[in-house]
Amino acid sequence: MTIRLVLAGCGNMGYAMLSGWVGSGKLAASEVFVVEPNAELRQRAEALGCRAAAEAGAIPADAVPQLVVIAVKPQVIREVTGAYARFGDGHTTFLSIAAGTPVATFEEVLGERAPIIRCMPNTPAAIGKGMMVLYANPLVSQETSQAVADLLSVSGEVATISDESLMDAVTAVSGSGPAYIFHFIEALTAAARHAGLPEDTAKLLASQTVYGAACLAAESSEEPGTLRERVTSPNGTTAAALGVLMGEDRLTRLLTEAVEAARLRAIELGK
Repeated sequence: MTIRLVLAGCGNMGYAMLSGWVGSGKLAASEVFVVEPNAELRQRAEALGCRAAAEAGAIPADAVPQLVVIAVKPQVIREVTGAYARFGDGHTTFLSIAAGTPVATFEEVLGERAPIIRCMPNTPAAIGKGMMVLYANPLVSQETSQAVADLLSVSGEVATISDESLMDAVTAVSGSGPAYIFHFIEALTAAARHAGLPEDTAKLLASQTVYGAACLAAESSEEPGTLRERVTSPNGTTAAALGVLMGEDRLTRLLTEAVEAARLRAIELGK
């Protein structure tokens, strides 16, 4: 069987993406070879019908995969990627979903002929609701870029950037962003409890309200500001609450500070 894709690492994100690709029919399980040292994680890939091994050396010698996906922790990137250097002759594209690792790191390990795409996903990709942002080095063809974007679209929305330095801002907004929303749900739940609602009801109201509003914002042709205005009657309850959140641009300033803190930390981690 021809190996179209090699997946290096089958942890939570790697497995989520793999199961989406196979489940959607984007890839046949027989076309995928998974390299995962952890036996339990390796068995998950095998349960999908993929071939799997503990080491990259088990990949058939005559294999020329179209794509090698690096889905491991940043701390072991160089060690893991080095095991795939034999595919760095220009015929195989490398896709990294490792946070904070620049394309230059892969170019150092794989050589100057390797097409490399860097991807910043986020955790909702695990349920097909993610945000993936791509940056490709000049060796990646437009056709390949489109094929990778199509593959990743199974896990959510896909965007591309032409300036890799913007990946730090991407990390701060969509990479770390789910945590901001989770904390907002926590805070709204706490506020609901303070207003007298039972714990279960408070949690349901907070979670479903955020989910519903996000879906409406995503599916509506109107801007979020317009949707906000439609909910806000003059001198009504919503206006009273927004007076607190929007007074002196309070929430906007707070989020701007938070995103900037995350962006600066991303720069530090990438050095």
